[in-house]
This record gives sequence, structure tokens and C-alpha cells, in this order.
Amino acid sequence: MTPEEVLAWEAENRGRATFAALAGSFLTITGVLLTTLGQPNAGAFDDKIVTVVDAMGRTAAGQPVPPGRISAYTLDVGNAPVVPIVGAVLYALGSLAIFWVLGYLFRAIRGRRPGFPQFALVLAAVGAVGYGLGRGVAEIARYVGAHDFVSSPDKSNSAATDALSPPAALIGQIIWQASALALGFAFVLICLNAMRVGLLTRFMGVLGIIVGVTFVLPLDSQGIIRVFWLAAIGALFAGRWPTGIPKAWATGQAEPWPTQQQLREQRDAARAESAAAAGDNEPGTPRASGRGTPATPPPMAPSPRRPDPAAAGNEHAASKKKKRKRRS
Repeated sequence: MTPEEVLAWEAENRGRATFAALAGSFLTITGVLLTTLGQPNAGAFDDKIVTVVDAMGRTAAGQPVPPGRISAYTLDVGNAPVVPIVGAVLYALGSLAIFWVLGYLFRAIRGRRPGFPQFALVLAAVGAVGYGLGRGVAEIARYVGAHDFVSSPDKSNSAATDALSPPAALIGQIIWQASALALGFAFVLICLNAMRVGLLTRFMGVLGIIVGVTFVLPLDSQGIIRVFWLAAIGALFAGRWPTGIPKAWATGQAEPWPTQQQLREQRDAARAESAAAAGDNEPGTPRASGRGTPATPPPMAPSPRRPDPAAAGNEHAASKKKKRKRRS
């Protein structure tokens, strides 16, 4: 593709990519908030804890074992499962929107580097769809199981654990975790190459790589870093980046960022030019005889030699002797 064709395709699809990035950011953070608000705090049922010793003592005494912490938590979630279910759906939709963002970046990279492998786009598609659907199914099945536990006659901790881990939730979690590896790898490949061809700044490229790592390592389970990156990339697509969009988006060609050695050479050259300009503007300073070579200053006139005090003293003494001879 020619640079003109690349720019034409990007202009045609920029609006959808911008909408997908901003929608993905908004849906993800909204889903996180609803899921968090729809569940009790971690320490809300600490007073319901039943230890193994307490359970064995009650069993030996013929007393019933009361429902424990897990049972109380499951009952609380099961009584109002609508809010966390809506949050899980929005989070899944926000994850699906990632594919349009990475797909747009992939196509932009491919227009400037034709050798970029198609494998990265396949990873992005499989990872985004599998991650969004897998997590959505796992979370929704969990909350539905908690709702069914409310009407169950068995309120023990073991029954509550089974209610929170139905088969659908286990299958969804397997798909979710496997797809997270693919999506994280796609993030690293696409953001790294987008930074190399000049489509992303170093900050956005490195941050995108960090987002990819968080899909594999539990560093950002709620996706807060991902929310920020999606919002920032949406602003970049829309041309609202504070320092201006990178040059590669305007030329349709790869515009690699300068290396550290090149930046150092540019700083040294700028420093040398500033020093030369300051020397030319200073009055009385000799101008350069050649480019980059300072002129040799003219030789200074020799200063007059001071008279020797001893010689002066001898001359004065000799003149006195002559005067005495004349008088005599």
C-alpha cells in the first residue's frame, strides 16, 4: 500500500477505533465499580468464621454447626445479584472492544512495516474475545449460583463453595485464563512495533507493554492501568494528544524515534551551535576562521621592559663621582 492509501484507510476507520477505545475504557471502569459495589466488603463477615476446632467441638457435643463466613457472603451476594451481573456484562463488553483498538493499530503498523506478522492480529482477536466472554461467563455463573443458594436448604460452607463454583464458572475461568495469555502477548507485540514505527510515543508504547504484562501477572486484576491506556489511545486516535500526534500518523510512513545515541549527538550539536552563536555576539570576540574552528587571536604587542633597579643605582653613583672630580 502507498502512504496515501494507508492514510485514507486510517481516516475512514479512525472514528470507530476512537469510539472503541473510549467505550472500552468507560465500560471497563463502570463494570469494575458495579461489581465492587454489588459485593460486601472482605471483612464484613469476620464474626461468622467457624474454625475447625469449633466445628469438631459442636459435632462432638451433638450441636449443629452454624453457617460460616462463606455461607454468609454467598447469601448476601445471592440476595441482590443484579448489580454485580450487570457489572460483569459491562466488563466483558469493555474487554471485547480491545480488539478494535489493537486491530486498528495492527493495520496502521502493517501499512508502514509490511513484514509485521498476521499472527499478532490473530492473538488479539482470540485473546480479546476469549478474555471477555470467558470472564463474563465465569462471573455471571458465580452470581447465579449464589442466587440459587439463597433458596437451598443446605446453608453450610461446603454448599456455599459449590454454589460459587458451578461447572459453567470453571469452564469460563479456563477460557478466561488461557485467553489472557494470548491477549497479553498481542498487546506486547503490537505496542512494541507501533512504538518502533513511530505511531506511539515511548510513554504510550511502554505503558501498553505493561498492560500486556498485567494480563499474565496479577498486577492489575481490576484493569485500572488498562482503563487509562484505552482512554489515552482514544485521545491519540482523535488527534487530541497534548503534545501533538506522532509524525508517522501524518506521513503514512515509518518514522522511528531517535535512539539515545542520536539524541545525545543532537544535544551536543545544539550545545556547540549555542556556544558558537554566543561567541559571535560577544563584542571584541574574534570571529571563527572556519566552520566549527575558532579563529586564532592576533599576537599581543610586547610590553616595554622595566629598567633594572641595580643598573639605575650604579648609573646614579657614577654620575656623583664625576661631579666630585670636576669640583676638585
